[in-house]
This record gives sequence, C-alpha cells and structure tokens, in this order.
Amino acid sequence: MKTFTYILCLFVTIGFTSSLVQAQGCVAIRQFSGVGNALNQGEILQKGDFNIGTNYRYFRSFRHFKGTHEEPDRVANNTEVINWSHSVDLNLSYAVTDRFYVAASLPFVYNERSSLYEHGRNSRHMSYSGGIADMRLGGGYWLFAGEKAAKGNMAIGASIKLPTGNYNARSTFYNVGPEGSPQVRPVDQSIQPGDGGVGLILDTQGLRFLKNNFILYYDGFYLINPRETNGTRTFRETLNPILSNESIMAVPDQYAFRAGVFRSLFVHGFGASLGGRIEGVPVRDLIGGNEGFRRPGYVISIEPGVSYMVKDFTVSLNVPVAISRNRTRSVTDIAASTPTNYRHGDAAFADYLINVGLAWRISKKEPELFKSN
Repeated sequence: MKTFTYILCLFVTIGFTSSLVQAQGCVAIRQFSGVGNALNQGEILQKGDFNIGTNYRYFRSFRHFKGTHEEPDRVANNTEVINWSHSVDLNLSYAVTDRFYVAASLPFVYNERSSLYEHGRNSRHMSYSGGIADMRLGGGYWLFAGEKAAKGNMAIGASIKLPTGNYNARSTFYNVGPEGSPQVRPVDQSIQPGDGGVGLILDTQGLRFLKNNFILYYDGFYLINPRETNGTRTFRETLNPILSNESIMAVPDQYAFRAGVFRSLFVHGFGASLGGRIEGVPVRDLIGGNEGFRRPGYVISIEPGVSYMVKDFTVSLNVPVAISRNRTRSVTDIAASTPTNYRHGDAAFADYLINVGLAWRISKKEPELFKSN
C-alpha cells in the first residue's frame, strides 16, 4: 500500500501541473501538454477506473528579454507589456485496461493585457480575452507489465488538439483609429484562447524507483501544428513595413520536457517533488510553412511541488520559477537583418507560475493487488 501511495502522490504532483500555461508572457505557450501527462495517474489506474480532476494556473509576465538578455529599462520607463493569465482545466481519464488509458481535457481561460504600443504609444490601456480554449482528446499506453515494471515504467501517448478556442478574440484598442479614435481589433497572440489549428500531440512519461523511497520522474511532449496561419490579423504591419510578413498570426508548434525526483514525506499523505522543466515555441515548425507572426522562445525553470492525499482525493501545488528566459530570433528577425541592421524582437516573460490541482480517483473495484493490505 505504501508504494501505491507514493505513485498516486507522484502522478498527481507532477501530472496535473505538467500542462503549460496559456502563454509564458508574450511567447504563446499554450496551456496543454500530452493527455497522459495532463490527466495523470495513467500508471496507477486499474482497468475500469476513472480519474476526474481540475487544475488552476496563474501568472503575471512583465520582464522583457531579447535572447537571454533582460531589458530592465522597459520596467523603469513604464513601457513594459504586462499579461495576467488565469486558466482552469477540466480533465477526465479512463483506464480501458491496466496499461491502456484514454483521456480528455477541456480548458477555460481569462486573460488581461496592459500595454502602450498597442494603443498608439500615447497612454496605457487594457485588452481582454476569455472563454473555452483548445480541447484535447487522446490516450496512452504503458510499455511494461509484471516483473518488468517492478522498478519503474514508461508510457507513450498521442492526442488530437481541436480548435475549440477562439483564435480571433477581440477587444477595444485606443488611439489607433481615424483621428485617434478607438477600434475593436484582435487581441495579441499571447492572450488568444486558441490558435486555430488541428494539432497532433506526441508525449511520453515515466518513473523509476530509487533507494530510500525516492522516485525519478520525467514527462515531455511535442505539439505538431501543420496549419501555417489562421487568418487573424495582427496589425503589426502598421507599426513597421518590415513586419508585413507578420500581419497574420501563425499557428506554431510547441514543446516541453520535465524531470525530477519525488518522495513521500514522513507525515501521512504528504509528498514533495523537485525538478526542472523547459517549455517553448520553436522558430520553425516540423511540418508546414513558417509564415505569419509568432514570438519564438523558451523558458527553463526549477519546479518545486507539494501534494496531500486523503483516500482517493488529492490536492497539489507546484510553483515553477524561471531561471533562464530566451526570446529567440524569429523568421522575420532573420530575414530582415542586414550587416548594418541586426534585428531581434523581444518578449515579456513571467518570474513564476502558480499551479493548483485537485484529483479524484474513482475505482471500479479495489485492485486485487491491495486487497490483502
């Protein structure tokens, strides 16, 4: 029973918080990962078991970076862009067999964005977005069983990302219309609830039992988004003719990888984990073209977490703290650069994220393995 408790705490602690936030600031890192990771507990669910859960995430981004170099003058001069993001996932997973599971996740978001440059550079104003984000449907398979799984296991999974989120959400922008009048325009890509593409998410996750009740874990995914652009106008070409390639929003790929260690604490029901993670948007996609506007970049974070389990109900808290942020050069930056004019766009990033997860495991029947305990 003790090993079962360790695994349950582990997959709630790392699983429900492995999803990515709506956008790590201006770099549009969407709030999902592989379905097996996002819905967790695939390894511990027995045939016929359900897992129901929800996860809340929050961040505030405001620090601007070009490459890995921070631009502190943006904050000092009050020209920084600030994003506030709130998101809630509703998650359901079901064990078809002891090794094969299916899952679904429906996310909801609410975002606020404060900037100068989007409002004629004369005064700071807010733009807003909210609603359903992009839904995911998929499943996964644990590779080992029996004695082969005694020291650990690993799973591979795949899911489809559906364009259920609005990718043309609009808000009022000031000082940008005729004679400085306000206009209703699409909000920035970083706070659009969806990206407009049907995507394929390939993911993997695993764990390894170590000495002294420590468990090594990892999970990662890559989102393949074949659609090149989604038709939503950015108005960036009105800021600078060089940005004509960025007049329409791109539908970029996305990736993430996490690894760390977990241990159940001495107090009954409590567990803790410590790991690292990298998440980002690549400069170019694996499939499809690379036209349109995107802010490529990545974040490397250290990720502590705690959890508490009472019977089949678990609550968890993870707070990834950024240790390296990199706004990489976009296709437009590279194409528009000359020997005398080196271009490198910037982006705002968050210092940390807050992830709170709740999970409820519904067993069809008590697993045979634990009836004698």
